[in-house]
Amino acid sequence: MFTHFFASQSIEITVPEQPIPIQHYLRQPQHLVHAIADPTLIQQLSQERFRLKMRPLNFLTLNFQPTVELKVWADSDGTVHLASLGCKIIGLDYINQRFTLKLNGKLYPYQTNGVTKLKGRADLSVDVDIPLPLSLTPKPIIETTGNGLLKSVLLRIKQKLMHQLVLDYCQWANADSQTQENQTRENQTRVYTQPQKLFPIDNPIV
Repeated sequence: MFTHFFASQSIEITVPEQPIPIQHYLRQPQHLVHAIADPTLIQQLSQERFRLKMRPLNFLTLNFQPTVELKVWADSDGTVHLASLGCKIIGLDYINQRFTLKLNGKLYPYQTNGVTKLKGRADLSVDVDIPLPLSLTPKPIIETTGNGLLKSVLLRIKQKLMHQLVLDYCQWANADSQTQENQTRENQTRVYTQPQKLFPIDNPIV
């Protein structure tokens, strides 16, 4: 039985003021990827492509763990885009051959009354051919269960993003700011300690 599942989740985060604007942070896509998932489950394939092993999922009597390939890229204004490129389910060949997952998301910064905020939305859909005997389950039950599962996945990502992204950004901004400050001090020290040119006694400057 062919079935379509869908879930969507919106997010809005207030960003604390930091020495470096969050747009600079968001231009490095790996920050967003590491904020939505456990870093041990992420493999970076290129600058914009990542392989994410999702946590095990339970659907009725099925237990499976999808591996999703993602493309994450940023615009010059700090807007981050996320799109799935493919998905595999290892160990369940029947499902893997009849399973399609699509994930699309967008996160962008904006200002209101002098306060910086992040606003975003993610859409997750799955098309799958339900095998026997699960296909004998009433379709409304299957759809409700599947949609609820996708919603829980997005909600878990949202909760992690709201906590981890801001925390990681604050640490990154302060560390980068401190590095720049140290470099400035080193440059100033080099100028102050640069040896002065000595003039011969028989050629006085006054």
